[in-house]
Amino acid sequence: MAVSRRSFISSVVAGSALAAVSTSELLAARPVHAASPPGDVVGKISVGYQGWFSAPGDGAPIGGWWHWSRDRFQPPSPSNTTIVSWPDMREYTRGYTTSYPNLGNGQPATLFSSYDQQTVDTHFRWMQEHGCDTAALQRFNPFGDEGPTRDAMAVKVRSAAERFGRKFYIMYDVTSWTAMQNELKTDWTTKMSAYTTSPAYARQNGKPVVCIWGFGFDDPGRPFAPAPCLEVVNWFKAQGCYVIGGVPTYWRTGVNDSRPGFLDVYHAFNMISPWMVGRTGTLDGLDSFYTNVNVPDQADCNARGIDYQPCVMPGDLSSGHRYHGDFYWRHLYNMVRLGAQGLYVSMFDEYNEGNQIAKTAETAAWVPAGTGIRPLDEDGVACSSDYYLRITADGGRMLKGQLALTPVRPTPPVVGGPGPGPVNLAAGKPTSASSQNGPYAASNAVDGNPSSYWESSGSLPQWFQVDLGASTAVNRVVLRLPAGWESRTQTLTVQGSTNGSSFTTVAGPTGYLFNPASGNQVTVDFASANLRHLRLTASANTGWPAAQLSQVEVYGGVVSEPGTPPSAPGALTVTAKTATSVSLAWTASVDDIGVTGYQVRQGGTVVGTPTGTSYTVGGLSPATPYSFSVVALDAANNVSPPSNTLAVTTDTAPPPTTNLALNRPTAESGHVQAYGSVNVVDGNPNTYWESPNNAFPQWVQVDLGAPTSIRRLVLKLPPSSAWGTRNQTVTVQGSTNGSSFGTVVGPSTLTFNPASGNAVTVALPATTTRYVRVLIGANTGWPAGQLSELEIYATP
Repeated sequence: MAVSRRSFISSVVAGSALAAVSTSELLAARPVHAASPPGDVVGKISVGYQGWFSAPGDGAPIGGWWHWSRDRFQPPSPSNTTIVSWPDMREYTRGYTTSYPNLGNGQPATLFSSYDQQTVDTHFRWMQEHGCDTAALQRFNPFGDEGPTRDAMAVKVRSAAERFGRKFYIMYDVTSWTAMQNELKTDWTTKMSAYTTSPAYARQNGKPVVCIWGFGFDDPGRPFAPAPCLEVVNWFKAQGCYVIGGVPTYWRTGVNDSRPGFLDVYHAFNMISPWMVGRTGTLDGLDSFYTNVNVPDQADCNARGIDYQPCVMPGDLSSGHRYHGDFYWRHLYNMVRLGAQGLYVSMFDEYNEGNQIAKTAETAAWVPAGTGIRPLDEDGVACSSDYYLRITADGGRMLKGQLALTPVRPTPPVVGGPGPGPVNLAAGKPTSASSQNGPYAASNAVDGNPSSYWESSGSLPQWFQVDLGASTAVNRVVLRLPAGWESRTQTLTVQGSTNGSSFTTVAGPTGYLFNPASGNQVTVDFASANLRHLRLTASANTGWPAAQLSQVEVYGGVVSEPGTPPSAPGALTVTAKTATSVSLAWTASVDDIGVTGYQVRQGGTVVGTPTGTSYTVGGLSPATPYSFSVVALDAANNVSPPSNTLAVTTDTAPPPTTNLALNRPTAESGHVQAYGSVNVVDGNPNTYWESPNNAFPQWVQVDLGAPTSIRRLVLKLPPSSAWGTRNQTVTVQGSTNGSSFGTVVGPSTLTFNPASGNAVTVALPATTTRYVRVLIGANTGWPAGQLSELEIYATP
């Protein structure tokens, strides 16, 4: 198996300024730059569809557990797996038994096969139900052993697309496809062009759509020069095709993940779709890419009549990037307000990287017990298995103008649950309580973390109270306990006050059942009451002799007419700073209908939208002066006057500590499947190099480009606990010419232990070398050499 996109992940974020999100922008119509009229990709949501999973007994020609297991001839298990997320299996008619432990609910751990037509039909039905207009069927080199299975999957996808009214197109991935220049043409003319006769095959500007992914990437798996790539693009256009380019993130500037000299190739495409997976996992990172990469990308495309189809992603679930949907919505919002001609969602069914939108296990009850695989509620927010499909549907409506452009996610994590956005009036607000037991303070109940909690001391009754900051119409309280706690009933009374001293009862004493089967969550609804201070009094608890609450969420009903803005935030000060960040704090604004959040402004640019009274601005340049101010917003989107303006200069940058091996050329004695040597320098500890089995010694090496003084190596394996402890016998060698190597550090046994991150540091004597080779003579955990990262440093 060639190294695929899922192995080519590096975290490179450009620039320092974040996107400006002013109130006037939120109300303005989105820009439209129509290089092409609406079709099957312009104005549409396209989703990447791998369709590459199989299992023994499904009839797939490739055989075995294709893409489920590292060793596809052994069933997937915690120690033999390629996935980081678990699918929701409840709608598949056939599941295949694995060697994983049973699910948390005791059911067997089974997985689907993409080769079953029912699986493909289910996926395309989900696409139909959730506004996924077009599927990009991934097609890797079909001239190897996976070719017959890929051919069969195209038949199945055509059938499902026609059945459920979806469009599809062929997306060629040229990774490690050394003869692609001729074989792409052969494959298209002899096999894939026949699919364009299907009414479901995607067309744009009246032409069948083809995507070519991988030209110009600065990676050994895609070594092609510009000339043959340009020839291929022009050949497909001569066949009457509308050609999309799946290009590097930095295609326009020819740096980082893009080779220089490819601009003519990129500009030959009808549509440009830059890759984004692995480039960032934060909201600030998305905003930085919007300002520094996407905006100039769109301008370049507009100037040349090229359609722009940026990649949007739900985030890596296994790395905690999803922020219960906020990451995905921010990415969708940024690309729609950009004026992009279409959106490409990566990916639909990519359980290997954890960035799938297809239905996924909701809770620990639906993943194999003890494996640490993250379900959708991994950050404590209950999410239905179809949540990211529903976000995709809302994002599609926003793209098509059927939903107003909004930075506030409109999709609730659970159907029928409370809506998203700044509606939890208690979040981060001041709290008090009649008592607390040890460290379990009242503030824990409004910190957004359902695992922390307030617990009273002393005999019941005991009370908890939150100050909303201003009198506000309130009609609902949502209460939580930590998800893993056993059932208990607490008798609670809800009271409210406008002055903090005289309270009236808004919901009389009632026994509320907190049950882990329903997320240990209860909702208290009552007639809308105008209050500032909300108090909860617990008079009984069947589970513990104290009052206990992990989260108190307060939601408003009808509010007063808009018009009066909040007061200006006060006393803006610097609480900390570094070479690249400034931490700010200010005193709270007050408002008659309740402050919902703040905008932190760097000059005239909005760089943060916190709900509390502090924020850290990141991505700044060292030793550079900046000015900051803050404004407040209320529930009616009224904007306060600004705070005082604060001038501050960032610190001088510390001496760099640079991984000299990052993204450098590599070589190897050999590898299996997709586990090539490029993985050891991609900055991603979850991808790895694995040598051929049972053939020690094996080696992997990095070319630093010139003789360089080095003093330290850091060797890593994937940090997951599934990679159990193992010893590898390692020799470090060096060379200045790439042919004659000397020993830098003699053979030594290194222990890789997940308890310490599966990372080992090797100190080196002062050594000047260009080529650094790690020779592995033995491995107690697997009959091959294995490394996920080879980091090289000039400092001890």
